[in-house]
Amino acid sequence: MVRVTAGITRRRRHKKVLAATKGYRGARRTRFKVAKEAMIKARAYAFRDRRVRKREFRRLWIARVNAACRQQGLTYSVFMNGLKRNDILLNRKMLSEIAIRHPEAFKTIVDTVKG
Repeated sequence: MVRVTAGITRRRRHKKVLAATKGYRGARRTRFKVAKEAMIKARAYAFRDRRVRKREFRRLWIARVNAACRQQGLTYSVFMNGLKRNDILLNRKMLSEIAIRHPEAFKTIVDTVKG
């Protein structure tokens, strides 16, 4: 019987983890066990926050559209309801961009909704 050591396999696994944690501070960069935990946590946060980012952007677009609507004397909910009733198919991202970059075009949309 020959005893099998992890040798090359272990070294490769450790190198892969330590390469992934390059740029972390302290033991999270240098010690395998701590680095592996840090890497697992970082990847979990990254996975979760890819979804959270979408929520945050939607909130931002709604806030921008709401602010632009209020300048025209309309609330966000009334504006969105008016868009649906007039079959204007613009998403919140595009409405936000129009409100910021082309205020006169946004005013036209608001007038359509009011009328």
